[in-house]
Amino acid sequence: MTQTAPTASAQTLPLPADWRDFFALTKPRVMSLVIFTGLCGLLAAPERIDPVLGFTAILCIAIGAGGAAALNQWWEADIDAGMKRTQGRPLPSGRMERTSARDFGVGLSAASVLIMGLAVGWLAAAILLVSIIYYAVVYTIWLKPRTPQNIVIGGGAGAFPPLIGWVAATGHVTLMPVVLFAIIFMWTPPHFWALALFVQSDYAKVGIPMMPVVAGEPSTRRQILVYAALLLPLSLVPWWIGGTGAVYGISAAVLGGVFLALSARVGLRRRTGPDDAMRPEKQLFAWSILYLFALFGALVADRFLAL
Repeated sequence: MTQTAPTASAQTLPLPADWRDFFALTKPRVMSLVIFTGLCGLLAAPERIDPVLGFTAILCIAIGAGGAAALNQWWEADIDAGMKRTQGRPLPSGRMERTSARDFGVGLSAASVLIMGLAVGWLAAAILLVSIIYYAVVYTIWLKPRTPQNIVIGGGAGAFPPLIGWVAATGHVTLMPVVLFAIIFMWTPPHFWALALFVQSDYAKVGIPMMPVVAGEPSTRRQILVYAALLLPLSLVPWWIGGTGAVYGISAAVLGGVFLALSARVGLRRRTGPDDAMRPEKQLFAWSILYLFALFGALVADRFLAL
């Protein structure tokens, strides 16, 4: 008996999603930075929190970030399908139905806010809710497809974790966690635009108005340098206001100096042609991730050395 070829409708049915696909929806690499900065905000706070409650707070930050990331991928499934960098994600690759990603994102987001409020405090829960809405709605739905300033304004979405961690430990907002928020806010444009420079063809293909696509490379490079120059003194503010000691201050100066030097290489550079490997841009992107880990690590180290 001969076998018949599968029909087109059968070929297009999504494959059964497993736990790895749901985990991929949470953007685990991005989540690692979110968890780390949130933990640093909690540990650097002047008041100690019960370890169980502290763990719960960080877990809620992670779950909330994962929920927002899932909603982002649900909304951008068609865009992700057109970009080489993202076409292997669960939705564009056909391993999962879009409604599953949506329900997963809503469930994680709601659970994170509710648990944070009941177990830790409603102020921290409210800020967590704002961060989820900021990323999933303000950035993903409104800013990203409409303006090249999407990363500048949308940078606030990734800047909330240390503020949430600090508030979870203390129960209130002071100048110090606001400065930590501002540091990540200012760090985001040069970090992301360095990436956008060497994947700009992807964004152009799907019509996303990232800065290199809309304003061109020279303007993007200049703005990377400007933001890096502003980030250096801003990163020293926690030391200047007495919120940290010399360990953090010296670390911030050195780390920021390297960040500025790499940004200057990118900002003052002109590509030699379409086959340019763009190594300085890739080096800046890699360093920017290490920079934030090291800066917030120094913040916690300074706090524990002071104790």
